[in-house]
Amino acid sequence: MKIKKNDTVVVLSGKDKGKQGKVLSTMPTVNKVLVEGVNMADCHVRATRQGQESGIIRKAIPMRANKVMVVCPKCGKPNRLGKKTVEENGKQKNVRVCKKCGEII
Repeated sequence: MKIKKNDTVVVLSGKDKGKQGKVLSTMPTVNKVLVEGVNMADCHVRATRQGQESGIIRKAIPMRANKVMVVCPKCGKPNRLGKKTVEENGKQKNVRVCKKCGEII
């Protein structure tokens, strides 16, 4: 999975199509991502301790990673990602790059 934590992504399909948000966490084993402010659901919470409030809270639910696309910080457009080998301090390192402008993400 090429999407990482703190990436800005745009939703491609579903009820939140076109919305942008920051990735809060990734779950590569199940191919899902948790995006801030996207795919919100109402969760009914029961008070488990005395003094704690019960009620309905809005919570982000993980969505499939193939429904989001990374937004390039330079272009500002959603793009596919490529890989490029860059040399840093005498060591080879693979980095993610934008396929349109070539900027390192």
